[in-house]
Amino acid sequence: MTKTTLHDGTAIYCLRKPEAKMLDHHVDGYLQNGITIKDGDVVFDVGANIGVFGLRAIQKGKNVHAYCFEPIPDIAEVLTKNATEFGKGHIHVLAHGVSNEPSRATFTYFPNTPALSTLHPEQWDENPTAFRDAVKGTMKNPPEGMKWMSWIPPIFAGVIAKQLVKGSKKVNCELKTLSSVIDSEKVKKIDLLKIDCEGAEWAVLQGIEERHWSMIQSLVIEVHDIHNRLQKTKDFLSSKGFVKLHAEREVGLEHTPMYNLFALRS
Repeated sequence: MTKTTLHDGTAIYCLRKPEAKMLDHHVDGYLQNGITIKDGDVVFDVGANIGVFGLRAIQKGKNVHAYCFEPIPDIAEVLTKNATEFGKGHIHVLAHGVSNEPSRATFTYFPNTPALSTLHPEQWDENPTAFRDAVKGTMKNPPEGMKWMSWIPPIFAGVIAKQLVKGSKKVNCELKTLSSVIDSEKVKKIDLLKIDCEGAEWAVLQGIEERHWSMIQSLVIEVHDIHNRLQKTKDFLSSKGFVKLHAEREVGLEHTPMYNLFALRS
């Protein structure tokens, strides 16, 4: 664990300094197309990593509470440190994953790039060039404080991608459903549900019982569009009363299967 400073001077603990800045860069990508955080909101962050989104969420308004889910123990330890030191009692850490039923599962943890840790490493096998393309796109459109990345010749994207996933580890983690957490934490509303869990987004949605859908007002989901999952997710959310649905790729990820899906009730 180390400590770094984000582009606006915000201090945060992390495992990899460049990755912390990259995660912060993605925050603006989530808060678009009508997705906002205001005073008194409750935010659920599934796939919280070290807590950058949760930290930014509580900065957006007074008395905002962020429930941050992270199953990988090494990452959850940093998330807990950030919640304790910077969360002001408003960041609630849930050190487990989320799925459609309670269980345990084996995750692949990438120490060189913790944010890619996943329950579904096979998704990269189905599109072998996708990760390389994501690295290349990031090099062309780096976050604040990392403009030096744009000087790296694109031909090195493949080499960098291989290094990032080198030394992966298998980690057994607990999974719970969102509905069980809503009940146990006595949550009365979810103004924003953000899901970025590296390919497990469909299972997360299936773990929300019908009785809880009306309390969710908006969602932003990173969808890996494999086997028509994007359209499937749109149709599912439409059936739950979300009438404003918009999907787009982030700048730099145009050649990958990853979309951000924004959903609002009105």
